Amino acid sequence: MKLTTSLSAIAALSTAATATPVSPPSSESPLDRRHLFTNPSQEQSPHSQSDFRIPTSYESAVLGRRILALSPLATLSTVFPSDADKTAPNPLENRPQGLGGVPIGLMDYIADCGAEEEGNPTVLAIKIATSFKNVAAGSNMSISVSWVPPYPPEKRIKSHNNPSRAWSWVRSWLGWEEEAKNGEEGDEEGEGENNTLLPPHYDPAPYSAANLPRFSLLGYLEDVTPDSEAQAQALQSCFLGYHPDARYWLPGNRIHAAAWVRLVVTQVYWVGGFGDRAYIGWIPAEEWRNVTREEWEAVRLPGEEKHWKEWSVGTGSEL
Repeated sequence: MKLTTSLSAIAALSTAATATPVSPPSSESPLDRRHLFTNPSQEQSPHSQSDFRIPTSYESAVLGRRILALSPLATLSTVFPSDADKTAPNPLENRPQGLGGVPIGLMDYIADCGAEEEGNPTVLAIKIATSFKNVAAGSNMSISVSWVPPYPPEKRIKSHNNPSRAWSWVRSWLGWEEEAKNGEEGDEEGEGENNTLLPPHYDPAPYSAANLPRFSLLGYLEDVTPDSEAQAQALQSCFLGYHPDARYWLPGNRIHAAAWVRLVVTQVYWVGGFGDRAYIGWIPAEEWRNVTREEWEAVRLPGEEKHWKEWSVGTGSEL
């Protein structure tokens, strides 16, 4: 069932993980014994908004399809072939023994270039790469994608009343405070000023990644063979739009054997963010495929636009 009449509602739900305040129950409330992922309601908390609800699996699929369309990178996960496999690895790999059945995940380029628009990501498979050698040896593949907002939140999630004190404790626990003190003992020219592992202005993750959606697509790889030169050019142009540098290892290049493939999605696992305000669970593959371009183009994800806010853990209100 298409959501052609409720796209604005989906768009509002897309920011529920960041903009909808839901207060946790008080310490005296019997709700403490309930599962943390309970869908908030007016009965559960007097501070809950009456119109708040966790998005459905289909609404989450719409958000996921937008993430897929906007995300150029993913983790490709495969499994090494059994040790009994007769195909010996290239000696130059220096592959250790005992990897049969062990999973491995590696970053790779993806693009939402499928002409059928069913949410099957396109991949430029380099035959010498570990992921695709494992697939050739019989492994299935999963592709994991996380939403990375282009803009940091205007205000961050707080887990401590005094952020500077909390950061000082973290630095002390990691031993950075001692390193900083030792750095202050450098020469008069400031030799020790940069001895801390992270500069004061550096934020390794300027947002709460646990609060943002991510998903894993399970399926199998299928060769993509364009029916015409026009289709081949359209596919190449689409992929290079995501990855201009990939022009150097397109199919037919002189360096590596390469081919166009797509992951045919058979299962989708979704984590929309914190479980009290986002859907977490499996999305039926037919829902994933049935999302239209019109639907995913109509929604917006947290951080696509400036001045968004994260949910405050300490107070359950906006920061």
